Amino acid sequence: MPESEIRLFLADVDGTLVTQEKVLTQRAIDAVHALHAAGVLFAVTSGRPPRGMSMLIEPLELSTPIAAFNGGLIVEPDMKVIEQKLIPEPLVKLILSLLESSGLVTWIYRGAEWYVRDPEGPHVDREAATVGFQPTVVASFESISDEVVKIVGVSDDHDAMAQANDAARDQFGDHVTAALSQPYYLDVTHPEANKGGVVKFLSSRFDIPTSQIATIGDMPNDVLMFAHSGLSIAMGNASSEVQRAARGVTTTNEDEGFANAVQRFILSPFGRPS
Repeated sequence: MPESEIRLFLADVDGTLVTQEKVLTQRAIDAVHALHAAGVLFAVTSGRPPRGMSMLIEPLELSTPIAAFNGGLIVEPDMKVIEQKLIPEPLVKLILSLLESSGLVTWIYRGAEWYVRDPEGPHVDREAATVGFQPTVVASFESISDEVVKIVGVSDDHDAMAQANDAARDQFGDHVTAALSQPYYLDVTHPEANKGGVVKFLSSRFDIPTSQIATIGDMPNDVLMFAHSGLSIAMGNASSEVQRAARGVTTTNEDEGFANAVQRFILSPFGRPS
């Protein structure tokens, strides 16, 4: 446990806050309300676009900034942009080419828009259901290279995903952040657009030391926020590698892992009511 009392809890969304079917359970809602009552700030970060998290605002009574695209675009709950970090324009076509050469289908997110070339492509329907809106279908990405916040490589071939992830890091180094946000999604963003950066942003915004921030997640793109927080919690459905990077492990997202983590790791250690 951290020596300092936790004053802010930052959660990943998919695989963490919601179930596999993207359901926000009543126990999860109640847990967030218990954090509010205990004076602990609660914030969310995700590879999703801002609109893809808007359905969380009312039930969770969110008042903190929402960090979309793994921190590439940070907005107020009313969707007013606070800051955004764009992929350098000269790299966009190179990233697309690298991902596609590994056999991945590619998507582009620019501002509030999601662009695909094949509306019947892998996981398009799943993503549309998750984020609550349909993509813009284009014949080519040729004219979409400016103001790109995130490029996604999509495949159910885990070997191809691992190869593309390694290749992106090898070829582009510190010029981008490349990380899996789901087993079938490889997110490529600005080098400072990562969840570790979200922790630092919230620390500065609320004048809270990172030692008093707790984080919870399930995927490799959550490990950077683990490294920058005083208390890190991995979901029970996370890989063993992600679990080893955290200081605590909760149950799975199908077994109320988020709500259980709030009770066990955030509220109970300090005698707060749950």
